[in-house]
Parts: sequence; C-alpha cells; structure tokens
Amino acid sequence: MKLVKSVLLIAALVLPLGAMAADKKIVLIAGTPSHPPGAHEHRAGCLLFQKCLAEFPGVKVTVYDGGWPTKSLNGQTVDDDSALDEADAIVIYSDGGAKHPALAGEHLATLGRQIKRGAGFGCIHYAVEPTKEKGQAEWLDWIGGAFEINWSVNPHWDGNFQKLPVHAVTRGVQPFTTTDEWYFNMRFRPDMKGVTPILTAVPPLATMNRRDGAHEGNPAVRELVAQGVPQHVMWVAENDHGSRGFGFTGGHFHGSWQKDDQRKLVLNAIVWLAHVEVPPGGVPSTVTAADLAANLDPKPAPKPKK
Repeated sequence: MKLVKSVLLIAALVLPLGAMAADKKIVLIAGTPSHPPGAHEHRAGCLLFQKCLAEFPGVKVTVYDGGWPTKSLNGQTVDDDSALDEADAIVIYSDGGAKHPALAGEHLATLGRQIKRGAGFGCIHYAVEPTKEKGQAEWLDWIGGAFEINWSVNPHWDGNFQKLPVHAVTRGVQPFTTTDEWYFNMRFRPDMKGVTPILTAVPPLATMNRRDGAHEGNPAVRELVAQGVPQHVMWVAENDHGSRGFGFTGGHFHGSWQKDDQRKLVLNAIVWLAHVEVPPGGVPSTVTAADLAANLDPKPAPKPKK
C-alpha cells in the first residue's frame, strides 16, 4: 500500500511537470511563389528556418506552404484553420497587399482568435503589408506596425545596423550590413506603445531616386531621408492580450539568410514569439550553400535583356 501511495504521489508531481515541458508549437506559413528566382522564396525560407530550429530544444516547427494550412475534405482541398488552434507562434512569410493570404476568406478573423488567446504573430518581408482598409488596424494591434502604401517605401539598399538594443531577440547578434529590400517609414502604434525597434539605420539618399508612387516615394518620406532620420526596419511588440509580435521587413533575397547575424535575429524572434527563452548566445544554426539551394520554387529564369 505504501508503495502504491508513493507511486501515485510521484505521478502527481511528475505529470504536471511533463505537461509544462511540452514543446511549444510554432507554425510557419509560406506564401505562394512570386518574383524571379532567388527572391520571395517563401517556402524555401520557411523550410530553412524549420531546419535551423530542428535541434533547438523546446519547440516543434510545422511549415504550411501555399499561403494557408489546408486539408482534404470529400475530395476537395479546403482551409484547415484548426492547424492553428494550439499554435504558440504563427509566422507568415508571403506576398502582401491585396494578395496577402491573411486577408483571404475568414483568415483574418481566425488569426484574431488565435492571437487573442495568446499566440504570437510575426510577419516577414512583404507580409508586413496588409491593406489600409483591411488588416492594417489588426497589424498595429498584433505586431505593432505595418507597411502603408503611399507612405512607406520599399527600395533596395545596404542596411548598416551599427547598434542593436539589449533585447532577447538580439542575443548573440553582432552589428551587420546586408543588402536587401528594407522597407521603411512604416506606420507604427501611437507613441510606439509596447513597440521596441530592433534594426534601425539611416537610408542613403539613393533610396529616393525613384518617382513618387504607391511603394516608391512621397514628399513626406523624401523629407525624412533628406534630413537623415533613422528608420526602423525590424521591431518587436508586447501586446495587452499577452501575445507578442514582430515585423521584419528584409528577406527579399533568399541569399540573405546565409548572413549569420540576420538569420539568428529572425530565429531568435520566432522562438521569442512562442515565449521560449532565447539562450545568451542566441539560437545557433549553420547554413550551407546546399541548404540555401534546397526547396527553391520552380521559377522561370529571367529573360535576357536586349
């Protein structure tokens, strides 16, 4: 009898600990193919992150491509919103604007339910841009900022990140420079409430060489660049409902993920979203040329210029 009681007591103590130690569920949603080869490689990028996190303790990463989780029902492919029900973090790497997968059907409402219960939400590159009419209010609430057409801009330039703030997502990350399509002049919450800038740099004057347009330029941003005002191109957010968010505007070029500090920064942010402790040296990973070449979308080669 004493032995039985001892076993029951041990079980009562151990089982809750085991439940608490369950891996955090991270869902990465990759958008459909777009842009020439080597750019907007959403699927390859998400699968690369999954590979990098495969040996990281305490997380389980699942990748869904095509823009949203799906399942087969009565011989048809339909949305599988239930794939997000237990997610601790959801990250979308996709095209944005009217083509944003989060704006299709009832996806925005689905995300809202998951975030309200505490799931973290992150957006990479074009995914930081919903539309002003649909999604922008949610983006400000969920990740703290958004790309707004006729205000924000998307030039290619060398982001020279000379100083990083002290934050969990910057652990182990050293200052770096990367050529990418760094969006800037983002729309943020009033007074940056709950928002912490992570990557900040001064865009060069050459970023304003294009004519004004929905994504290219406008008088307000031209004045800021002329004045040398620093711009935030990555940020994290702590939300009132307990969830976390991040926006990372780089990631246009798939090759940029071979940059150790840029990759570590995003991996850190992904696990941080899920309320997983980022180690002092950051999330370790190694990416080879073969890793980078894996899972690329089958895109036609660019036509030669005449």
